[in-house]
Amino acid sequence: MTQSDLLTRLSPLLKAECAAEASAAGVDAADLEQAVWVRLLSERRDGQPAVRLHTAVRAEARAARRRARREVPYDPTAAELSGRRLESGVEQQVLAAEAGRELRAAVRRLPGRCPRLLAALLSRSDPTYREIAGKLGMSQGSLGPVRSRCLGCLRRMLLAEIAAP
Repeated sequence: MTQSDLLTRLSPLLKAECAAEASAAGVDAADLEQAVWVRLLSERRDGQPAVRLHTAVRAEARAARRRARREVPYDPTAAELSGRRLESGVEQQVLAAEAGRELRAAVRRLPGRCPRLLAALLSRSDPTYREIAGKLGMSQGSLGPVRSRCLGCLRRMLLAEIAAP
């Protein structure tokens, strides 16, 4: 049997095997299929092609799972902030703290009961809606709509500040 006959005969079986294994391995079925073809064509072993194919699919799926555990995808937004490359975790912590201070300052500038409500929601103690409602003297059912209006007001205020520095 020629190699092209083998490819033609095994292609549907390989597609099915890769489709079954790809999701568990966390890879695309087409990528797994390509890796298996490379493995099979580079081995040049005799024997039962269907068994070799099944073994190769399992081996490539295991390798993909190992790679997924070791590899960390590159995220350029995490490495850069405002066009500057962040060199250390300390700088990231300082920038995060500054952003938190700016957010809390913006919350304090909100009108009405919004500052108290959002400050309670941003609290480190992570209070429940029942605790917040008791502290602010509001009904628990009105917290969601008031929170939504306050966040909308905060969003509009911050957008206006960004648009006109």
